[in-house]
Amino acid sequence: MILAIANQKGGVGKTTTAVNLGAYLARLGRNVLVVDCDPQANATTALGLSRPQVAGRTLYEVLSGALALEEIVLRTSIEGLELAPSSAVLAGAEVELVEGGQFETRLRDVLRPLAHRWDIVMLDCPPSLGVLTVNALVAADAVVVPVQCEYLALEGLAQLLTTIDLVRSRANPALRLAGLLLTMYDSRTNLSQQVAAEVRRHFPATFASAIPRSIRLGEAPSYGQTILEYDPTSRGAAAYSALAQELLARLEGAAGGVA
Repeated sequence: MILAIANQKGGVGKTTTAVNLGAYLARLGRNVLVVDCDPQANATTALGLSRPQVAGRTLYEVLSGALALEEIVLRTSIEGLELAPSSAVLAGAEVELVEGGQFETRLRDVLRPLAHRWDIVMLDCPPSLGVLTVNALVAADAVVVPVQCEYLALEGLAQLLTTIDLVRSRANPALRLAGLLLTMYDSRTNLSQQVAAEVRRHFPATFASAIPRSIRLGEAPSYGQTILEYDPTSRGAAAYSALAQELLARLEGAAGGVA
């Protein structure tokens, strides 16, 4: 199962979700690969790998044909969780893919032959609807859309869903919406409650699990750790643990199991 974690808006929790959900899925016994599709490489650093450590062995080298995917995959500190790292040079792939005539399918072409090695592959997308995000949507089986619990975060959601529909109609008819994920939720504020209610009303596929606004979730990446390692007793950890179980139930119900 290949999942794209996508939303063209920045700061909504895509990378936080990719690394922490990946950690808890691995804890539940799944073999998980996080593919850092963002030139900012935040998933790479959040999983404890520095840019010098991965230099020359990133997703850019795979998309450009210099290396095979298996040559860049690295183990993380969590058993069962692996990473295909990124770096700033991946930004160049946007231009090169278009010039090379491989605009939509390059990531799918390099990922699909090896995807069976993992139970779940998660594609951490950049905050845009550019070439890299479209490549991720073409490669994916389903999409998880993090939605920040603020009204401005709802703007552009329709555009993303339209893009998903376009990818489905033109390049990946099997692509489906795994669910919307409410992030930075604060149950003490009317705003969070209202936004959550609005999202759930319009999008029944919204996950029951919501990710709280949490200082500990924000601190963990600076130590190169997931919340499972940094503070497993925190509210953020409990939320991602619940989300992992909910996601597995959805995937297994839809596809007859992912393990």
